[in-house]
Amino acid sequence: MKKLIIAALLVVGMTAFAQEKKEKTNRANTERMTPEERQERQLKKLTSELSLNTAQQEQIKVLLTAQAAGREKRVDRNEGTKEEMKAKREASMNKMQNDRKIMEDKMKAILTAEQFGTYKSNQDKMRERAEAQRKERMGDRMKNENEN
Repeated sequence: MKKLIIAALLVVGMTAFAQEKKEKTNRANTERMTPEERQERQLKKLTSELSLNTAQQEQIKVLLTAQAAGREKRVDRNEGTKEEMKAKREASMNKMQNDRKIMEDKMKAILTAEQFGTYKSNQDKMRERAEAQRKERMGDRMKNENEN
């Protein structure tokens, strides 16, 4: 009986480990994409979701290129005192919000009203999902810190 219980626990443990490893692998593949590949993938996704015509695709491609260039400039290394880092993070967040608003205005000019509504809805869903994942990660970190 003990052997059966031990075998069952081993199977469950290996299954959980294999699933966890798969999630990390998928995340790693996304991180390895070049900016051009991410841009192309995003354009394809927008084209399929919003039924973009060729002219819209070209305009959005230009926007995505400019956005990627701005993102590369914004990358900042963690250097400085705690107060300096807090100020940098706050300035970066303000810049990102401003950039998001500018991008939204430009997308509104390119897309039809119906397409823009779908685009905005998808962006809101994506932000909600990201926030939920962030909260989940923070909860996991807090659990791990409490266990140690």
